[in-house]
Amino acid sequence: MKITLGSYEILFQDGGLQVNKEGQCLYFNHRPVYVSVKTYGAINEFRDSAYDSLIPVTDGVLGECRFVTDNGSVLYVRDLYTARDGSLKIARKTLVEKADPDDLGFETKIFFYQAQSDELRDFDYFYPGQWYKQNEYAADYAMGKQLDLQYHWRKETNCGLPLFAMQNKKSGETICLSRWAADASLPSLDRTSTENYAYVDPKMTVGSFGVSKAKPEALTYTYYGHMFTTPLPNTQCDGVSIDYIYPAANGQQPWKAWGPVRGEHPISNVVWMHPMREGFTQNYAIAADFGCYEDFGMMMRASWRKVYPRLKDRLFTVDNETLFDNMMFFLKDITRQFGEAWGTPFVAQLPDFDPNSFSAEIGFVGQQTGIGYQLLRWGTLKGDPEAVKKGLGILDFWADHTMTETGCPKVWMHLSAHQPEPQPQWIRQIGDGLEAILDAYVFEYKRGREHENWLTYCKRTADWLVSKQNEDGSLYRSYNYDGTVCMDSKANTPSIVRFLLQMYLVSGDEAYKAAAIRAGEWTYEHQFKGFEYRGGTCDQSDVMDKESGIYAMFAFIALYDITKEARWLEAACGAADYVETFTFVWSFPVYVPYPAHPFNRNHISGQSNVTVGTPGGDVYMAACSYTYYRLYLLTGDPHYCDFAEFLNRNLKQANDIDGSMGYKYIGLIHEGGSFAEQQYRGRFHWLAWCTFVEVDPASRFFDTFGAHEVADIEKLPWEERVRRNEIYQDYYR
Repeated sequence: MKITLGSYEILFQDGGLQVNKEGQCLYFNHRPVYVSVKTYGAINEFRDSAYDSLIPVTDGVLGECRFVTDNGSVLYVRDLYTARDGSLKIARKTLVEKADPDDLGFETKIFFYQAQSDELRDFDYFYPGQWYKQNEYAADYAMGKQLDLQYHWRKETNCGLPLFAMQNKKSGETICLSRWAADASLPSLDRTSTENYAYVDPKMTVGSFGVSKAKPEALTYTYYGHMFTTPLPNTQCDGVSIDYIYPAANGQQPWKAWGPVRGEHPISNVVWMHPMREGFTQNYAIAADFGCYEDFGMMMRASWRKVYPRLKDRLFTVDNETLFDNMMFFLKDITRQFGEAWGTPFVAQLPDFDPNSFSAEIGFVGQQTGIGYQLLRWGTLKGDPEAVKKGLGILDFWADHTMTETGCPKVWMHLSAHQPEPQPQWIRQIGDGLEAILDAYVFEYKRGREHENWLTYCKRTADWLVSKQNEDGSLYRSYNYDGTVCMDSKANTPSIVRFLLQMYLVSGDEAYKAAAIRAGEWTYEHQFKGFEYRGGTCDQSDVMDKESGIYAMFAFIALYDITKEARWLEAACGAADYVETFTFVWSFPVYVPYPAHPFNRNHISGQSNVTVGTPGGDVYMAACSYTYYRLYLLTGDPHYCDFAEFLNRNLKQANDIDGSMGYKYIGLIHEGGSFAEQQYRGRFHWLAWCTFVEVDPASRFFDTFGAHEVADIEKLPWEERVRRNEIYQDYYR
């Protein structure tokens, strides 16, 4: 018996199966029925067995087994293998036919052993937002940081799409497992799982993906995280396996130490079980896909795009033009003057918008000059003098009061306390803030209004950046105000590329263009080719994250716009494909404790992991909708158009789009939080960047294409859209 998927054959024999390609065995499982049992002594014992029978059916193969635990419980396991849309669908039903009182709970696993190698380090891994390659640049708590451990499992609700892929580094051969349908439901809300134990929950419908190299022993973790092992003489293990375990297990996760005696490498190991109760039935299905790819980036892109259309959430209904205007009314109302300083709160608690601080950043979290430009632009187009006044006030404050003697601005000011904050000169902040001032300068210049102070401010900063550029084209992540290096990481280099290119267009100075290209070349080698997407934010350590990829994407597209060199477009696609995988494209229910929170009604799709390994997300992908649409026009790839519309609509689920949620302002949005455990936990606050990253692409969509909705833009002739996409043709005209 066999099922054929292209060049791959799934052969069923002797109660097991193997996957062959051109006669070579790549993956196998001699004992596909795996059961882990929580005994009354709270020991998780596992064992697997072959099918009792393999039966050909109309469209596939049926495997059946009656599994008997050491205590005598009996589980009937039925697996149906079918070919569906180029994937191998595996649908499992497990029925508890007999339950011994000393067996408290159970979980099962669908898995494939690797035939090419039994060494975990011989593979690269892709788990969206959680694990990329070897996770070399991820935080210490991320998966894969301690590959000598046996189990690397994490709940699928941590990921933008529930899939896990592993690629043989030598051959490129890849196996990818994914959840078949987005049908997760809420777990029990009347219990908690807080320690290193196994918890029985009949309502748990979430599983975990990962990889393991198990030994025939049960692992038991104590309250303080110490581990004991119990030999399992009847258990056999065959090397490295890719796993989907159901219900979920956060297996052997690096964790922070606690307790009076602290281990050097503490581990968290939390497991969920279904009750060993007669009549209890477990039903779930996954897909297995097989392929061979030249590099990790190609594998990541193919694996993601294979699952994307099957599990993508429905599109949210929102009027983006009305929402944009409401957000601008909101920004206008909250902008205040403090002497010579103008700006918005740094943070305000929801739902009643209680301002907690007027600590203002030029970019990044504060985005003050970006907000200033948006107020100036919107007020001018709408004939709103108050918005214009406040926008000019913000821009003039930064240009006139924050330049240092060394030629670089102070990036963090406390508006109501009237003093700078003790922060270094972050390259990311400079790129954000100065680009917005330059955009405002060009906007006013085209209307016959000159702001020499803004242009001088931009030129001094651009010259400072050129002077600080290293021989390899990079800049350091941050500098002290005396010009010395503060953080010697170079990861933020792409953050200033677009600003320097636009300074070149305004000034005609070739030095800015040359510096931008050199910075782009460093980014090309280290981030696109080296996959070192890290250090994108100013409030995290230099770890792998989403925003580093976003700024690489911004840089590469701008370089392609100016030079038309194919390598920059290739790199932009690579960065875009990476960034996309941080986004929650599927959705699952989440309990929210805040009555006014939009997620009480809306889905969480559109949120995105911040750094690799985080258990939830924020709304920063809103900044990218316009860029993905531009990438679609540059490449003709319809997937980028689809994803651009998804971002442009589904991210607005976090907004109070019509005032019915209970927030003080229509259009108000929260930052983000943790929701992988399906209970929302966050600071429940607004930060200035949250609104900015929605109004910025909205204004760009309208200025470039004359509409706020992707569907409306798509009505324009293709040639007209491509023409308008040449955004730098008349940038300074």
